[in-house]
Amino acid sequence: MRRLGSSGGATAGGGRADRGQLVLAAAGVVAVALLAMTAAYLQLGAHPDVDAEREVGPREAVDRAVGVLSRAVDDARVTHTRESWGERDAVVDGVREDLAPALDSLETARIAKGTAYAVSYDEAAASAYANEHCPRGDGRAFGDCEAIDGVVVQERAGETTVLAVAFEVAVTTPDGETAVEVVV
Repeated sequence: MRRLGSSGGATAGGGRADRGQLVLAAAGVVAVALLAMTAAYLQLGAHPDVDAEREVGPREAVDRAVGVLSRAVDDARVTHTRESWGERDAVVDGVREDLAPALDSLETARIAKGTAYAVSYDEAAASAYANEHCPRGDGRAFGDCEAIDGVVVQERAGETTVLAVAFEVAVTTPDGETAVEVVV
């Protein structure tokens, strides 16, 4: 007669095999549970009655456009500031070239959702900004200031500094059309 738990041989080896099978079975149960949880997580918010993105009104659409333009202008400004003042026309061309993908993206981004953007450079607003924000005469801290093709640049220590870019943004939504002047 054998006693359980003795070191007699068969139960010790058989216990290890049973334990290994139990661990393997538990791992399988956990994997199936994780798969089910992942599937449930991916379906959150996917109910047909839930609209993933609600329609926006003209004010929110304008705010989105201003956000896109602000980020793009900041990136272009950093890239093109510090060229010599004599190269200011090339700086303006570079800024406009860097902004082109953002403008194209903005104009096509939400058409399927019923919102259309038309963005153009506003040379009159750029000139007004330069006249208002660039001091003239004796005692000024910086050099000349110019509005070129909607981009305001100023001479600072012989270098071109991009101050602002002016746009006219027209937003068309199902609620109507809004046109705004944006100076970033």
